[in-house]
Amino acid sequence: MLIGEVARRSGVSSRMLRHYESLGLVRPTGRTVGGYREYRPEDIRRIFQVEALRSLGLSLRQVGQALEDPGFEPAALIGELIRWTQDRLRREQELLERLRAVDASGPAGWPEVLRIVELLHGLGSADAGRRQQAVLSGDDVPVPVEVLAGAVLAEADPIVAGALRWALARAGGDGVAELAAGVVSPDAAVRRRAVVALGEMPGDEVLAVLADALGDAEMSVRGPAALALGARGVVGAVPVLVGMVVAGVNDVEASEVLGRLALDEGRAKRIMGALAGELAAHAQDPPVRIRLVQALAEMPGTVAEGLLEELAGDGDRMVAMFAETLLRRSS
Repeated sequence: MLIGEVARRSGVSSRMLRHYESLGLVRPTGRTVGGYREYRPEDIRRIFQVEALRSLGLSLRQVGQALEDPGFEPAALIGELIRWTQDRLRREQELLERLRAVDASGPAGWPEVLRIVELLHGLGSADAGRRQQAVLSGDDVPVPVEVLAGAVLAEADPIVAGALRWALARAGGDGVAELAAGVVSPDAAVRRRAVVALGEMPGDEVLAVLADALGDAEMSVRGPAALALGARGVVGAVPVLVGMVVAGVNDVEASEVLGRLALDEGRAKRIMGALAGELAAHAQDPPVRIRLVQALAEMPGTVAEGLLEELAGDGDRMVAMFAETLLRRSS
């Protein structure tokens, strides 16, 4: 079979077939009377073998090595190709996300495109100071909320995270959907960042997402959700807030929120019942009981007076003294 016919049937151009021949990959084993190259069945088979290996990402040098060396071990090379391909896909995914971010910003011209790309590079920096600078210097560029929300979920530095949440609040879009995805992340740190950011966002849309976070297995996640919901008057946050007091996790903040919730009489009864129950349940744990009495100090008016009077006669002298002090202060 002559080279033109081989090219037509195999899909490999005549030019590429000559290149293969120059590299010694595929040499036609025959010649016609007129001296033209003639490919035999084994040559055609060799062409398809070369193309098959190229389709896996092997270079022509690697293809030649694989076909000529009978002791060639494919496993190591295939593993290397897998890692190279994964890295290439990661880079291409990053490029796709960058292009989408530029497109979503609606640039009016190339200066705006260059500015948003510069901002994205800054947000991706390993240096926290540069990331913060990128956030704070982006006022002249409309940054898509998807970009800001993604950066919020990924940011471990608390200062930079605060700047990102501030920028997200000013971005003109709420980003709730993007942050809500972070609330169900398998990574507790990501879930916490999502909850903290949602807690700083206005509107009722965030309430349902924060309410779901109250059931999180990690106190570092459900605690911020309870603080945010309690500050908005959601009584469902009470059990977690009381649990924070018991555990000593942001117990001062939790007590303050419980005090604000207790301004409503119905909520006050529920809160007092929860605090009284924990005091009874931790009768042998003085540090927990002291924190619970401190929470009673945040209750408005005479809401906690009856329970404080009981505690003034408590067997634990420290608890009793603290309760007496609070009663004198309120009288």
